[in-house]
Amino acid sequence: MTDTAPRPTLEAVAARAGVSRATVSRVVNGGAGVREPLVQRVRRAVEELGYVPNQAARSLVTRRHDAVAVVIAEPETRVFADPFFALQLRGISKELTAHDNQLVLLLTEGRDDHARVGRYLAGGHVDGALVFSLHLDDPLPGLIRGAGVPTVFGGRPGWSDGSGGGATVAYVDSDNRGGAREAVRHLLGLGRGRVAHITGALDQTSAVDRLEGYRDVLPDADPRLVVEGDFTPAGGERAMRELLDRCPDLDAVFAANDLTAAGALRVLREHGRRVPDDVAVIGFDDMLAVAEQTDPPLTTIRQDIEEAGRLMARVLLRRLNGGGGDAGDAGAGAADMPAGVVLPTTLVRRASA
Repeated sequence: MTDTAPRPTLEAVAARAGVSRATVSRVVNGGAGVREPLVQRVRRAVEELGYVPNQAARSLVTRRHDAVAVVIAEPETRVFADPFFALQLRGISKELTAHDNQLVLLLTEGRDDHARVGRYLAGGHVDGALVFSLHLDDPLPGLIRGAGVPTVFGGRPGWSDGSGGGATVAYVDSDNRGGAREAVRHLLGLGRGRVAHITGALDQTSAVDRLEGYRDVLPDADPRLVVEGDFTPAGGERAMRELLDRCPDLDAVFAANDLTAAGALRVLREHGRRVPDDVAVIGFDDMLAVAEQTDPPLTTIRQDIEEAGRLMARVLLRRLNGGGGDAGDAGAGAADMPAGVVLPTTLVRRASA
């Protein structure tokens, strides 16, 4: 049995650096008012001794936990089956890790879980929250407001009761409506005259915005050419079968995301429809694990999902730091930051359209 060496203490660091315990505490906890030569001495002593701050004690001083909750308003089966969430989490994780913050993942299987998430956030375990994949009737925004936790949402907020929406809500989104317009215009530019749309779940603002973009370009489209999906391959298959029954003469499909498009492509192949000769297909997202593996490879609207995750984390960290520090670009304070950030989208042409 080997002896375990005692962990270095704050006092040991102070003795090694030749400064007071209070000076070490200020340096370790990011406090101000310590001259740079002393800061360097303390940091050398910390490194030489292998000192690791006690997080509980540090939190008492800084009132920060260096932890951020990431709340995805979807069940586990959906989150781990859809590469969209992996990309967004990767971006969030990279940004939090770069600023020495921990990611705490919270998923919701049902309404009971919403209450659990609300209690956790109100319990003071994290400094802030990043929330995405909300549905329009979701109680989470109200629970989060009640918890009083700084929050940034992924996607344009959809609530309209005036209790927490509007310009005061911080969010990061992509240009869903503009991207949809570009997709439909591309299909029309190919000479297609019967352009269908498989929507996402219409209780989510991204799906609503993409539908509106389709209608911006085709305001007089046959209503039978629009069928609601749910952002899943199975939903794309169901919707594509319904479209072929309703409108067998359709010659193009704009799908609300790449997974939906993948499902639609399978059904078109089953029905002997050649893509893009008989029916051109465009998706939305440009998730390479999907778009490059479909048959044929998928033309799609690209949104930078990973960058959106990074930006969500960056905006939250800047707000937690009062707009300063190194969690974002120097300059504007938190009060000067726009409430909503919308990232551009671009058309990526492959073989399907």
